[in-house]
Amino acid sequence: MTAAHIDVNVIDFGVLGAWMDAQGLPPGPFERVAPVAGGTQNVMVRFERGGAQYVLRRPPLHPRARSNEVLRREARVLTVLRDTPVAAPRLVAACTDESVMGAVFYLMEPVQGFNPTVGLPEPHASDPAIRYRMGLEAASALADLGRVDHGALDGFGRPDGFLERQVPRWMGELDGYGALDGYPGPDIPGLAETAGWLERNRPKEFTPGIMHGDYHLANLMFACDGPRVAAIVDWEMCTVGDPLLDLGWLLATWPTADGVGVISGGVTGLAPAAELVECYAALSDRDLSAVDWYAVLACFKLGIVLEGTHARACAGKAPRELGDLLHATTLNLFARARTFM
Repeated sequence: MTAAHIDVNVIDFGVLGAWMDAQGLPPGPFERVAPVAGGTQNVMVRFERGGAQYVLRRPPLHPRARSNEVLRREARVLTVLRDTPVAAPRLVAACTDESVMGAVFYLMEPVQGFNPTVGLPEPHASDPAIRYRMGLEAASALADLGRVDHGALDGFGRPDGFLERQVPRWMGELDGYGALDGYPGPDIPGLAETAGWLERNRPKEFTPGIMHGDYHLANLMFACDGPRVAAIVDWEMCTVGDPLLDLGWLLATWPTADGVGVISGGVTGLAPAAELVECYAALSDRDLSAVDWYAVLACFKLGIVLEGTHARACAGKAPRELGDLLHATTLNLFARARTFM
Protein backbone atom coordinates (compact mmCIF):
# COMPACT_ATOMS: atom_id res chain seq x y z
CA MET A 1 0.00 0.00 0.00
CA THR A 2 1.42 3.38 -0.97
CA ALA A 3 0.97 6.55 1.03
CA ALA A 4 -1.24 7.93 -1.71
CA HIS A 5 -3.72 5.09 -1.15
CA ILE A 6 -3.97 5.44 2.63
CA ASP A 7 -7.10 7.33 3.69
CA VAL A 8 -6.34 9.42 6.77
CA ASN A 9 -10.09 9.79 7.26
CA VAL A 10 -10.18 6.36 8.89
CA ILE A 11 -8.83 8.21 11.93
CA ASP A 12 -11.40 10.01 14.10
CA PHE A 13 -9.19 12.85 15.33
CA GLY A 14 -11.80 14.06 17.81
CA VAL A 15 -11.75 10.68 19.55
CA LEU A 16 -7.97 10.47 19.21
CA GLY A 17 -7.49 13.90 20.75
CA ALA A 18 -9.65 13.06 23.77
CA TRP A 19 -7.80 9.79 24.27
CA MET A 20 -4.40 11.50 24.00
CA ASP A 21 -5.49 14.10 26.54
CA ALA A 22 -6.43 11.29 28.93
CA GLN A 23 -2.94 9.84 28.50
CA GLY A 24 -1.39 13.14 29.57
CA LEU A 25 0.09 13.85 26.15
CA PRO A 26 0.54 17.48 24.99
CA PRO A 27 -2.78 19.00 23.85
CA GLY A 28 -3.46 21.13 20.80
CA PRO A 29 -4.63 20.97 17.20
CA PHE A 30 -3.55 18.19 14.88
CA GLU A 31 -1.05 19.52 12.34
CA ARG A 32 0.93 18.20 9.35
CA VAL A 33 -1.30 15.13 9.06
CA ALA A 34 -0.02 12.83 6.32
CA PRO A 35 -0.16 9.12 5.45
CA VAL A 36 2.96 6.98 5.84
CA ALA A 37 3.68 4.29 3.30
CA GLY A 38 4.26 0.85 4.79
CA GLY A 39 4.83 -2.73 3.76
CA THR A 40 1.52 -3.97 5.14
CA GLN A 41 -2.18 -3.22 4.88
CA ASN A 42 -2.16 -1.53 8.28
CA VAL A 43 -2.80 2.22 8.30
CA MET A 44 -0.03 4.54 9.46
CA VAL A 45 -0.54 8.29 9.75
CA ARG A 46 2.03 10.89 10.78
CA PHE A 47 1.00 14.08 12.61
CA GLU A 48 2.14 16.74 15.04
CA ARG A 49 0.32 17.83 18.19
CA GLY A 50 1.45 20.01 21.05
CA GLY A 51 4.94 20.34 19.63
CA ALA A 52 5.49 16.57 19.46
CA GLN A 53 5.59 14.29 16.41
CA TYR A 54 3.77 10.95 16.26
CA VAL A 55 2.96 8.07 13.95
CA LEU A 56 -0.36 6.31 14.57
CA ARG A 57 -0.66 2.67 13.52
CA ARG A 58 -4.01 0.86 13.29
CA PRO A 59 -5.65 -1.87 11.19
CA PRO A 60 -7.31 -0.96 7.89
CA LEU A 61 -10.93 0.22 7.81
CA HIS A 62 -11.96 -3.33 6.87
CA PRO A 63 -9.62 -5.33 9.11
CA ARG A 64 -8.63 -8.94 8.71
CA ALA A 65 -9.86 -11.48 11.25
CA ARG A 66 -6.83 -11.14 13.55
CA SER A 67 -5.85 -7.52 12.81
CA ASN A 68 -6.66 -6.22 16.29
CA GLU A 69 -4.93 -9.11 18.02
CA VAL A 70 -1.83 -8.58 15.86
CA LEU A 71 -1.72 -4.90 16.85
CA ARG A 72 -2.12 -5.83 20.53
CA ARG A 73 0.85 -8.18 20.24
CA GLU A 74 2.94 -5.56 18.47
CA ALA A 75 2.16 -2.98 21.15
CA ARG A 76 3.03 -5.43 23.93
CA VAL A 77 6.40 -6.28 22.40
CA LEU A 78 7.24 -2.65 21.65
CA THR A 79 6.41 -1.76 25.25
CA VAL A 80 8.93 -4.35 26.45
CA LEU A 81 11.56 -3.16 23.96
CA ARG A 82 11.07 0.55 24.73
CA ASP A 83 13.77 0.69 27.41
CA THR A 84 16.25 -1.70 25.76
CA PRO A 85 19.06 -1.06 23.24
CA VAL A 86 16.97 -2.72 20.49
CA ALA A 87 16.42 -0.48 17.47
CA ALA A 88 12.62 -0.68 17.53
CA PRO A 89 10.14 2.15 16.98
CA ARG A 90 9.66 3.85 20.35
CA LEU A 91 6.10 3.29 21.51
CA VAL A 92 4.46 6.34 23.13
CA ALA A 93 1.08 4.90 24.13
CA ALA A 94 -1.28 2.13 23.06
CA CYS A 95 -5.05 1.72 23.09
CA THR A 96 -5.95 -1.96 23.16
CA ASP A 97 -9.67 -1.26 23.71
CA GLU A 98 -11.38 -1.59 20.32
CA SER A 99 -14.42 0.36 21.51
CA VAL A 100 -12.49 3.66 21.67
CA MET A 101 -11.95 4.03 17.92
CA GLY A 102 -13.33 0.81 16.50
CA ALA A 103 -9.90 -0.82 16.39
CA VAL A 104 -6.73 -1.26 18.41
CA PHE A 105 -4.16 1.47 17.73
CA TYR A 106 -0.93 2.80 19.09
CA LEU A 107 1.26 5.87 18.84
CA MET A 108 4.99 5.75 18.25
CA GLU A 109 7.72 8.26 17.60
CA PRO A 110 8.61 8.77 13.93
CA VAL A 111 11.73 6.96 12.73
CA GLN A 112 14.38 9.15 11.15
CA GLY A 113 15.75 6.86 8.48
CA PHE A 114 15.26 5.16 5.12
CA ASN A 115 14.68 1.69 3.76
CA PRO A 116 17.47 0.54 1.41
CA THR A 117 15.22 -1.61 -0.77
CA VAL A 118 13.46 1.58 -1.89
CA GLY A 119 16.65 3.50 -2.66
CA LEU A 120 19.92 4.69 -1.17
CA PRO A 121 20.49 8.35 -0.24
CA GLU A 122 23.86 9.99 0.11
CA PRO A 123 26.33 9.27 1.59
CA HIS A 124 25.30 5.61 1.40
CA ALA A 125 24.90 5.49 -2.38
CA SER A 126 28.48 6.55 -3.12
CA ASP A 127 30.35 5.20 -0.09
CA PRO A 128 31.07 1.45 -0.33
CA ALA A 129 32.39 1.34 3.25
CA ILE A 130 29.02 2.52 4.58
CA ARG A 131 27.09 -0.02 2.49
CA TYR A 132 29.38 -2.83 3.63
CA ARG A 133 28.92 -1.87 7.26
CA MET A 134 25.12 -1.73 6.82
CA GLY A 135 25.15 -5.51 6.53
CA LEU A 136 27.05 -5.93 9.78
CA GLU A 137 24.74 -3.45 11.50
CA ALA A 138 21.75 -5.57 10.40
CA ALA A 139 23.31 -8.54 12.21
CA SER A 140 24.25 -6.42 15.22
CA ALA A 141 20.70 -5.07 15.60
CA LEU A 142 19.37 -8.61 15.50
CA ALA A 143 21.84 -9.71 18.17
CA ASP A 144 20.56 -6.88 20.39
CA LEU A 145 17.05 -8.30 20.07
CA GLY A 146 18.28 -11.81 20.84
CA ARG A 147 19.72 -10.65 24.17
CA VAL A 148 16.46 -9.22 25.55
CA ASP A 149 14.93 -11.16 28.45
CA HIS A 150 11.52 -12.36 27.30
CA GLY A 151 10.33 -12.86 30.89
CA ALA A 152 8.00 -9.86 30.68
CA LEU A 153 6.10 -11.57 27.86
CA ASP A 154 4.63 -14.42 29.87
CA GLY A 155 2.11 -16.36 27.79
CA PHE A 156 3.32 -14.75 24.57
CA GLY A 157 3.96 -17.38 21.91
CA ARG A 158 4.56 -21.08 22.57
CA PRO A 159 8.30 -21.65 22.92
CA ASP A 160 7.86 -25.23 24.16
CA GLY A 161 8.09 -27.49 21.13
CA PHE A 162 8.65 -24.51 18.83
CA LEU A 163 11.19 -26.22 16.57
CA GLU A 164 9.34 -29.55 16.54
CA ARG A 165 6.18 -27.84 15.27
CA GLN A 166 7.73 -26.04 12.33
CA VAL A 167 7.81 -28.65 9.56
CA PRO A 168 4.37 -30.21 10.32
CA ARG A 169 2.88 -26.72 10.72
CA TRP A 170 4.04 -25.49 7.34
CA MET A 171 3.45 -28.72 5.47
CA GLY A 172 -0.09 -28.53 6.83
CA GLU A 173 -0.38 -24.96 5.58
CA LEU A 174 0.73 -26.10 2.14
CA ASP A 175 -1.80 -28.95 2.15
CA GLY A 176 -4.51 -26.44 3.02
CA TYR A 177 -3.93 -24.58 -0.23
CA GLY A 178 -5.47 -27.58 -1.99
CA ALA A 179 -8.90 -26.32 -0.93
CA LEU A 180 -8.54 -23.45 -3.40
CA ASP A 181 -10.26 -24.21 -6.70
CA GLY A 182 -7.86 -24.06 -9.62
CA TYR A 183 -4.69 -24.70 -7.62
CA PRO A 184 -3.12 -27.87 -9.01
CA GLY A 185 -1.05 -28.50 -5.92
CA PRO A 186 2.53 -27.58 -5.11
CA ASP A 187 5.09 -28.06 -7.87
CA ILE A 188 8.16 -27.36 -5.74
CA PRO A 189 11.28 -29.41 -6.52
CA GLY A 190 13.03 -30.51 -3.36
CA LEU A 191 10.02 -30.02 -1.08
CA ALA A 192 10.00 -33.51 0.46
CA GLU A 193 13.80 -33.63 0.55
CA THR A 194 13.98 -30.33 2.42
CA ALA A 195 11.27 -31.31 4.90
CA GLY A 196 13.02 -34.60 5.61
CA TRP A 197 16.41 -32.93 6.05
CA LEU A 198 14.95 -30.44 8.51
CA GLU A 199 13.37 -33.19 10.59
CA ARG A 200 16.56 -35.28 10.67
CA ASN A 201 18.84 -32.38 11.56
CA ARG A 202 16.68 -30.39 13.95
CA PRO A 203 18.62 -28.93 16.91
CA LYS A 204 17.86 -30.79 20.12
CA GLU A 205 17.48 -27.66 22.22
CA PHE A 206 17.46 -23.86 22.05
CA THR A 207 17.22 -20.83 24.30
CA PRO A 208 13.85 -19.07 23.87
CA GLY A 209 13.76 -15.37 23.14
CA ILE A 210 11.84 -12.61 21.40
CA MET A 211 11.57 -13.10 17.64
CA HIS A 212 10.72 -10.45 15.07
CA GLY A 213 9.45 -13.19 12.76
CA ASP A 214 10.10 -11.45 9.42
CA TYR A 215 13.63 -10.10 9.70
CA HIS A 216 14.90 -9.01 6.32
CA LEU A 217 16.27 -5.92 4.58
CA ALA A 218 12.85 -4.49 3.65
CA ASN A 219 11.91 -4.36 7.36
CA LEU A 220 14.96 -2.33 8.38
CA MET A 221 15.28 1.44 8.48
CA PHE A 222 18.83 2.79 8.40
CA ALA A 223 20.10 6.08 9.77
CA CYS A 224 20.43 8.86 7.20
CA ASP A 225 23.98 9.73 8.26
CA GLY A 226 25.62 6.32 8.43
CA PRO A 227 25.26 2.52 8.49
CA ARG A 228 23.42 2.20 11.81
CA VAL A 229 20.02 0.48 11.91
CA ALA A 230 17.60 3.20 13.00
CA ALA A 231 14.65 0.84 13.50
CA ILE A 232 13.41 -2.67 12.91
CA VAL A 233 9.84 -2.21 11.65
CA ASP A 234 6.70 -4.28 10.97
CA TRP A 235 6.45 -6.47 14.07
CA GLU A 236 3.30 -8.27 12.90
CA MET A 237 4.86 -11.75 13.16
CA CYS A 238 6.62 -11.23 16.51
CA THR A 239 6.54 -14.08 19.02
CA VAL A 240 8.60 -15.83 21.66
CA GLY A 241 10.40 -18.71 19.98
CA ASP A 242 13.91 -19.38 18.74
CA PRO A 243 15.63 -16.09 17.79
CA LEU A 244 18.09 -17.96 15.58
CA LEU A 245 15.27 -18.37 13.08
CA ASP A 246 15.42 -14.59 12.64
CA LEU A 247 19.10 -14.97 11.75
CA GLY A 248 18.21 -17.79 9.36
CA TRP A 249 15.55 -15.54 7.80
CA LEU A 250 18.15 -12.82 7.25
CA LEU A 251 20.51 -15.31 5.57
CA ALA A 252 17.75 -16.82 3.43
CA THR A 253 16.78 -13.42 2.03
CA TRP A 254 20.18 -11.72 2.02
CA PRO A 255 21.33 -10.29 -1.34
CA THR A 256 24.48 -11.51 -3.04
CA ALA A 257 27.33 -9.10 -3.79
CA ASP A 258 25.66 -8.05 -7.04
CA GLY A 259 22.36 -7.24 -5.30
CA VAL A 260 20.41 -10.37 -6.20
CA GLY A 261 18.22 -11.62 -3.37
CA VAL A 262 14.70 -12.55 -2.41
CA ILE A 263 14.05 -9.15 -0.80
CA SER A 264 16.90 -6.86 -1.77
CA GLY A 265 15.82 -3.96 -3.96
CA GLY A 266 19.06 -4.44 -5.87
CA VAL A 267 21.27 -3.10 -3.06
CA THR A 268 24.90 -3.98 -3.76
CA GLY A 269 28.06 -3.99 -1.69
CA LEU A 270 26.64 -5.22 1.62
CA ALA A 271 28.75 -7.45 3.83
CA PRO A 272 28.42 -11.11 2.74
CA ALA A 273 26.21 -13.54 4.63
CA ALA A 274 29.14 -15.39 6.22
CA GLU A 275 30.28 -12.16 7.88
CA LEU A 276 26.78 -11.54 9.19
CA VAL A 277 27.02 -14.85 11.04
CA GLU A 278 30.46 -13.94 12.40
CA CYS A 279 29.19 -10.56 13.58
CA TYR A 280 26.15 -12.10 15.29
CA ALA A 281 28.31 -14.78 16.93
CA ALA A 282 30.65 -12.16 18.38
CA LEU A 283 27.70 -10.41 20.04
CA SER A 284 25.72 -13.43 21.22
CA ASP A 285 26.22 -16.43 23.47
CA ARG A 286 23.81 -18.54 21.40
CA ASP A 287 25.06 -21.78 19.83
CA LEU A 288 25.40 -21.13 16.08
CA SER A 289 26.65 -24.59 15.15
CA ALA A 290 23.33 -25.31 13.38
CA VAL A 291 22.96 -21.91 11.70
CA ASP A 292 22.55 -23.54 8.29
CA TRP A 293 19.56 -25.47 9.63
CA TYR A 294 17.85 -22.20 10.54
CA ALA A 295 18.57 -20.79 7.09
CA VAL A 296 17.02 -23.88 5.48
CA LEU A 297 13.96 -23.62 7.74
CA ALA A 298 13.60 -19.97 6.77
CA CYS A 299 13.73 -20.83 3.06
CA PHE A 300 11.19 -23.62 3.63
CA LYS A 301 8.76 -21.52 5.67
CA LEU A 302 8.95 -18.36 3.57
CA GLY A 303 8.67 -20.38 0.37
CA ILE A 304 5.46 -22.00 1.58
CA VAL A 305 4.05 -18.65 2.72
CA LEU A 306 4.68 -17.14 -0.72
CA GLU A 307 3.22 -20.21 -2.45
CA GLY A 308 -0.05 -19.31 -0.75
CA THR A 309 -0.37 -16.24 -2.95
CA HIS A 310 0.34 -18.40 -6.01
CA ALA A 311 -2.44 -20.74 -4.92
CA ARG A 312 -4.85 -17.83 -4.43
CA ALA A 313 -3.88 -16.47 -7.83
CA CYS A 314 -4.72 -19.83 -9.41
CA ALA A 315 -8.13 -19.54 -7.75
CA GLY A 316 -8.64 -16.00 -9.07
CA LYS A 317 -8.26 -14.45 -5.63
CA ALA A 318 -4.98 -12.62 -6.36
CA PRO A 319 -3.36 -11.17 -9.51
CA ARG A 320 -1.95 -13.96 -11.69
CA GLU A 321 1.25 -12.01 -12.40
CA LEU A 322 1.91 -11.64 -8.68
CA GLY A 323 1.19 -15.33 -8.10
CA ASP A 324 3.61 -16.36 -10.85
CA LEU A 325 6.30 -14.03 -9.50
CA LEU A 326 5.99 -15.36 -5.96
CA HIS A 327 5.93 -18.98 -7.17
CA ALA A 328 9.24 -18.29 -8.92
CA THR A 329 10.53 -16.80 -5.66
CA THR A 330 9.44 -19.95 -3.82
CA LEU A 331 11.42 -22.08 -6.26
CA ASN A 332 14.44 -19.83 -5.75
CA LEU A 333 14.11 -20.19 -1.97
CA PHE A 334 14.05 -23.98 -2.16
CA ALA A 335 17.05 -23.89 -4.48
CA ARG A 336 18.79 -21.68 -1.92
CA ALA A 337 17.87 -24.15 0.80
CA ARG A 338 19.81 -26.83 -1.07
CA THR A 339 22.96 -24.69 -0.93
CA PHE A 340 22.65 -24.43 2.86
CA MET A 341 21.91 -28.16 3.16
